[in-house]
Amino acid sequence: MANVIVTLKVMPASPMVDMEALEAKVKETLKESTGETETRTEVEPIAFGLKALKVIFVADEAKGSVDDIAEKVESFDEVNSAEITDVRRAVG
Repeated sequence: MANVIVTLKVMPASPMVDMEALEAKVKETLKESTGETETRTEVEPIAFGLKALKVIFVADEAKGSVDDIAEKVESFDEVNSAEITDVRRAVG
């Protein structure tokens, strides 16, 4: 099976959320779910000081759906929503 490149968009509960702490918590959840994997993060400005955390990571397609990762992240107190916005099969 191939690997997939997944984009997870995390919306914090308020503009006051510490984005660095949130990023570390999300990365730890990814490590528990997918093992050690390549990960890239970026903070995307939304409006009125609110920023979204976009996490792009590689997952093994054989493990099945990555929706459970979004559900785990969404359960965090400092997160308003988390959704998988893109899944692409890795080439190469």
